[in-house]
Amino acid sequence: MQERCDLHTHTLASDGSDSPEALVKMASQIGLKAVAVTDHDTIDGLCEAIAAGRRYGIEVIAGVELSVVAPKGNMHILGYFIDKSSESLIKTLKTVQEARKRRNPLIVERLNSMGIPVTMDMLERLSQGGQIGRPHFARALLELGAVKTVQEAFDRFLKRGASAYVPKSVLSPREAIDEIRKAKGIAALAHPFSLRCDSDEELREIAAELKGYGLSGMECYYSEHSRAFTDRLIDMCKGLDLVVTGGTDYHGKAKPYIRLGEGKGSLSIPYSCVEALRARWEASFA
Repeated sequence: MQERCDLHTHTLASDGSDSPEALVKMASQIGLKAVAVTDHDTIDGLCEAIAAGRRYGIEVIAGVELSVVAPKGNMHILGYFIDKSSESLIKTLKTVQEARKRRNPLIVERLNSMGIPVTMDMLERLSQGGQIGRPHFARALLELGAVKTVQEAFDRFLKRGASAYVPKSVLSPREAIDEIRKAKGIAALAHPFSLRCDSDEELREIAAELKGYGLSGMECYYSEHSRAFTDRLIDMCKGLDLVVTGGTDYHGKAKPYIRLGEGKGSLSIPYSCVEALRARWEASFA
């Protein structure tokens, strides 16, 4: 049986619903060989996750997911094998977290103006002490009966261009990649489908530009990618000498239709992605 991994997951430290330990324990129980904890704009859950990995006998990769300003669509940059004690990264994350905090009351105001009584107290309860993000707003809307599904919450209110959307990104793609590399990490482009490129060639040009900034990989295996798109992304990585990586983008209750290690049920991410990432990291920093 092929050894599997999941290199894109979220915990209570950002907008997931599981504690870092619970997520790592689950990854071990379902037979994953490795899991990367890649919370949005925070590394607060890494110590707990790494300690849990030792207890449950599973490899835990220290990661992060940075939101960046994109010319179109949404762009996130994943960092792997990062040094969680990097002073530069910690300082940058504090700046980004402040931007998140400023955004949340603005989203509340927009929803309230539409007659939806979301409150910061409600969001703080749902986040359980972690960073408040759009998935918490989606769960609040669901709880209030304003929507029937989390996806409807994003489509009607929270995605880019929707009625309650407020941008938060403060980093450029180059700045995000620089910060990951300063923390001795490997940078990869997350979920390329979210860039909403009109063609594979447009995506290839963006990926090539990011590689010029220091990008090392691209998330080919992903819950929302079709098999055909995944195959084209893998070919693109070969042409650009980028590492093929993959993850489910697991959030727990915030995205109940996405299962750890399986995505929507058919995703299987080979452990060879970890081996390729580690080889690239060793070539760069070891």
